[in-house]
Amino acid sequence: MQKRIDASALDLKERLVSINRVAKVVKGGRNFRFSALMVVGDENGHVGVGMGKAAEIPEAVRKGVEDAKRHMVEVPIVGTSIPHAVEGRFGKGHVRMLPAEEGTGVIAGGPARAVLEMVGVKDIRTKSFGSNNPANCVKATIDGLTQLRTAEEIAKLRGKTVEDILG
Repeated sequence: MQKRIDASALDLKERLVSINRVAKVVKGGRNFRFSALMVVGDENGHVGVGMGKAAEIPEAVRKGVEDAKRHMVEVPIVGTSIPHAVEGRFGKGHVRMLPAEEGTGVIAGGPARAVLEMVGVKDIRTKSFGSNNPANCVKATIDGLTQLRTAEEIAKLRGKTVEDILG
């Protein structure tokens, strides 16, 4: 269980990943509503994902941002990349993330790119498998990022030094 992150203390940027229009057919015609998938982050290791649903797009976006701020996670960043390779899964969405050398840039598809840029990762290679549903892809990316651990964290857990672990 991760500790709760206070979003009000962070300087957050927000990004719209996708908007989906849904229609409910009723006696008088169709009722349209919108769902907005939002990513917020401080580009310094904190990111959150949220979904907002409403009759108008701006209201859906606002609700999505609020939801994202409630679901923030902290991600360890080593230099400009991630500490190690990791795979995230959510539903049938599956995202593989590999650390990259400085200068590589963010090599990622749309939904995964939005999350990684909001985290503040500058150099990473990713590949998305399975579902290309933006919601599943974003949540799979978040799942992978929550699995990341630094060498210092692993050393502390095992009661060893970083040199023992890295060899």
